[in-house]
Amino acid sequence: MPDTPLAGRHVLVTAGPTYEDIDPVRFLGNRSSGRMGFAVAAAARAAGARVTLVAGPVALDAPAGVERIDVRSAAQMHEAVMAALPADAYVGAAAVADFTPATVSGHKIKKGPGDAGLVLELVRTRDILADVAAHPRRPALVVGFAAETGNLEANARGKLDAKKLDLVCANRVGVPGSGFESSDNTLEVYWNGGHRRIGPAPKAAVAAELVGLVAGRLVDPTTGRPRP
Repeated sequence: MPDTPLAGRHVLVTAGPTYEDIDPVRFLGNRSSGRMGFAVAAAARAAGARVTLVAGPVALDAPAGVERIDVRSAAQMHEAVMAALPADAYVGAAAVADFTPATVSGHKIKKGPGDAGLVLELVRTRDILADVAAHPRRPALVVGFAAETGNLEANARGKLDAKKLDLVCANRVGVPGSGFESSDNTLEVYWNGGHRRIGPAPKAAVAAELVGLVAGRLVDPTTGRPRP
């Protein structure tokens, strides 16, 4: 395979967390640093792809040559991803919130005398990964990520089937050298009938191997068939 196996391809990547506002001061978020998704974007660009990176709120510089679109919420990320299609491959590495407050207060919520607590009503966010996989302009390859604390393979393969993905990259959070707030990662990559472990290794190295796997599985536009 040449050094730029993704030349002429468009790869769409999401990275980082989303922040779901409660009021002008507070939000619901998670611990995603965005490093894994940014590393995937850099590796795809190094492999010759035109890369669009939709990034949640992170303190990272965009990789050289990558088009970056900054968003804050899950709804904004959904809108940006759909607008960026079509693409040859989609890699959903962002840790997108599953729930968002039903209403957002225009003012800081204050505690009053005798208040015992605060109840938030949460509603489901739109499922970006499933919507990309079901889109009329569906990328030839749709790759999801699954951050798990247990039952790694069962949960990952369940996501693979339920959302009709081509690949799912699972990692165990809360353990050293993997997942959030770490410079290293270990991915268990699953597809129908197969599995590969990538890492443990620095996220840049993990991303390079994952992008090689993506490049090898993309559909050849001249034949309409998956590459061997």
